[in-house]
Amino acid sequence: MNDMFKEIVKNKQVLFGVVVILFMFIVALFAPVLATHDPLELDLSADVRLQPPSAEHIFGTDDMGRDLFSRMVYGARISLSVGFIAVAIMLVIGVTLGVIAGYYGKWVDTLIMRLVEIMMCFPRFYLILMILAFLGPSIIYVMIVIGLTSWTGLTRLVRAEFLSLREREYAIAAKALGASDMRIAFRHILPNALAPVFVSITLSLGGAILLESGLSFLGLGVQIPTPSWGNIISTGRFYIDSAWWLTVIPGLSILLTVLSFYLVGEGLRVILDPRMKR
Repeated sequence: MNDMFKEIVKNKQVLFGVVVILFMFIVALFAPVLATHDPLELDLSADVRLQPPSAEHIFGTDDMGRDLFSRMVYGARISLSVGFIAVAIMLVIGVTLGVIAGYYGKWVDTLIMRLVEIMMCFPRFYLILMILAFLGPSIIYVMIVIGLTSWTGLTRLVRAEFLSLREREYAIAAKALGASDMRIAFRHILPNALAPVFVSITLSLGGAILLESGLSFLGLGVQIPTPSWGNIISTGRFYIDSAWWLTVIPGLSILLTVLSFYLVGEGLRVILDPRMKR
């Protein structure tokens, strides 16, 4: 663990990503404290609507006179929550199916891999659009649908690791001592297969946040007036000439957050894989 921490500190890109992610976590966690106004409070006065950044409103106001800084702070909480819950669903499904396919092999492996291939035949974004168009826009549906359509890559990663690790001496010894399949798979083999899982989780978090923002922009994700970076940009696109802050600030927030997750993921891939170091 100390060696890994030293590697992260030495890698400036990973360190930058970790700092940005921790900052976003703090902002989301302390949103009620950091918000200077009620994010849902309307003020349709002409002198408050579409006000540029100022001392009173740090990031300006939107077309309904709502404080953009407060909406951005609460939007960080929404985006990170969607990302983590969706990835948690993906993790449960992907790891479970990957362990079963890789450990047992044979017809079980074939069945699960055919299911993975069927899922990968459908363009993921359009599949999500169709499902949400049928179910209706909802933050709960967004979390569930993103999670249920994101597990295929993780399943293949875990399966590949298990196909190699199940033939190692410690796995064979545990089986000879009478350990159950569940114990061998989850207690002995899985901990040694977690390196690619960590990388996949990090990259998937960035992808889930970006996907949620895109769905909210299209009106199929988080619904107004609940603040989300995606629906803030969706509103701001109508005022891009006169109120640039409504699109630039949330757009940069999405870019910085997603980029940070990708930087951390790529950095972990190099740190955890000895072949990449060489």
